[in-house]
Amino acid sequence: MFNKVLIANRGEIALRVIRACKELGIKTLAVYSEADVDSLHVQLADQAVCIGPAPSAQSYLKIDRIISAAEIGNVDAIHPGYGFLAENAHFAEVCASCNIKFIGPPPSAIRSMGDKNVARATARAAGVPVTPGSEGLVENEQEALRIAREIGYPVMIKAVAGGGGRGMRPAHNDGSLVQGFHSARMEADKCFGNNGVYIEKLIENPHHIEFQIMADSHGNVVHIGERDCSMQRRNQKIIEECPSPLMTDDLRERMGAASVRLAESVQYEGAGTIEFLVDNSGNFYFMEMNTRIQVEHCITEEAYGIDLVKEQIKVAAGEPLSHFVREATRRYYAIECRVNAEDPENNFAPCPGKIELYYAPGGRGVRIDSHAYTGYTVPPHYDSMIAKVIAMGTTRANAIARMRRALSEYILRGIKTTIPFQHSIMHDPDFNRGEYDTGFVARMLDARKQDFGKKDI
Repeated sequence: MFNKVLIANRGEIALRVIRACKELGIKTLAVYSEADVDSLHVQLADQAVCIGPAPSAQSYLKIDRIISAAEIGNVDAIHPGYGFLAENAHFAEVCASCNIKFIGPPPSAIRSMGDKNVARATARAAGVPVTPGSEGLVENEQEALRIAREIGYPVMIKAVAGGGGRGMRPAHNDGSLVQGFHSARMEADKCFGNNGVYIEKLIENPHHIEFQIMADSHGNVVHIGERDCSMQRRNQKIIEECPSPLMTDDLRERMGAASVRLAESVQYEGAGTIEFLVDNSGNFYFMEMNTRIQVEHCITEEAYGIDLVKEQIKVAAGEPLSHFVREATRRYYAIECRVNAEDPENNFAPCPGKIELYYAPGGRGVRIDSHAYTGYTVPPHYDSMIAKVIAMGTTRANAIARMRRALSEYILRGIKTTIPFQHSIMHDPDFNRGEYDTGFVARMLDARKQDFGKKDI
């Protein structure tokens, strides 16, 4: 087992990894930007090193500074969390060249699945269904128009290095295609340093289902069930649940087998997620693979009674998958709400600032993953997520009831958050029946605007 691990991330995921390391008896080294000097992960790590100014391009994305911190701290391994450098194959290679273990899959697997266009080709070769789309990168708008017309509108323009909903644009006609093509390229270049895009058929209002994968260096590859991530706003997940209310035993078996087959085809190791789009007829299509731990890994942990982050660390240290992971069975239902520092009443505008009072809910069946506290200032430089509320129960209805209760107890004063909006979803009849897809939130917001307009009249 490792003696000391550097966590190349910030916020709640950095704290999550620190806690897992402590339970495994591993020392921790936190890195932080000048904006995160008062962050909780800095305070709870055994050692902390500042790696630069607030902008992530000058701190959390600076490979040389992270490696320097690792050498100063004499660490055995680096855990990248999610985001930032978590899916950067070059970073994994640099770690290996410095004799530091990268807690994640091998660089070859990251490259195979990190480039979305290559991932589609890999999935096809493994016999996993994919949506119709371009065979490679789309270099110009003329080529984009030709492909879109061949496939048939609507289509989706997607960045090959994208993630988190960035670098994605839907197009329903030639005009929106040209505009979306250029804006997707610009956003992708800004966010990922890679402006490559491809085009695929847009399945309107599908279900977004992902399968959790764990694999070791001893040839064991398993899936640990699915998560439903269809509750989204502008391709950003806001609520997830495990298991999916859409799933049947037959569909779960087929999608799970396809997920394992794809992971085996790239000789995967560690934690990963295979993401699919599922239509109302039960047809599923590979979308992408995230070669890292997911934000929403917590609901799989609570539903199955396992610790995915600990398992990541142990697998990276050369241990085989634990028997309770290889033979994992779901025991509970779990739901997660991502609490963002955003104002739902103002088009979800970011709302950084000082938290004047912070009280997290508790009680049986409620878990809070957060780096926030009273007096903490949410910086404007990073993702707006400040907490995750996870509620579990023996039935889906029980988990929803616990989530309602937890959200009603949560106190965050000084900034606006998404809690009131998520609380309203927990009371929505369609959500409670499990009848929703990726268009649910947009329809809900449109209905609210219409009601507001009627009240004005």
